[in-house]
Amino acid sequence: MPRIRDASRRAARARWCPAFTLFALMAMGDAAALDYRTTVDAATILYDGPSLKAQKIFVVGRDYPFEIVVTLEGWVKVRDMAGAPLAWVERKALGDKRIVVVKTPVADVLAAGEPGAKTVFRAEQNVLLELVEPPASGWAKVRHRDGQTGFIGISQVWGL
Repeated sequence: MPRIRDASRRAARARWCPAFTLFALMAMGDAAALDYRTTVDAATILYDGPSLKAQKIFVVGRDYPFEIVVTLEGWVKVRDMAGAPLAWVERKALGDKRIVVVKTPVADVLAAGEPGAKTVFRAEQNVLLELVEPPASGWAKVRHRDGQTGFIGISQVWGL
């Protein structure tokens, strides 16, 4: 007799699983889209948990970009360009300014968003650039902290 009951439970779970998965995906909506934020303080502390009592694991400076993984009551779980380890940061330490990081050894920043355009400047790996306009047609308009502006291929940066 227990075998029949177990079989019926498994069948019921099998029916609920796809329905629950579909509901969960619909509820997520835009939450699955990548979101990036940048630190606003000169010294932002990263923690191993969402609490000021958690262990402090790292400190980063201003304008350091992070990918948002989870948001939880004043805390944000973030990932940097390296991808690991994940860390927690206070939500108030992150701003809306968009910064991208050059991920190739050297990237040409061009006068126009098209191949063959004049090179405005070259940015080396790990250089931070402010995103001026959302990416379009494979190019992103960026500004160096020295004020130079141009277009960079989106495959050459992290943070979009």
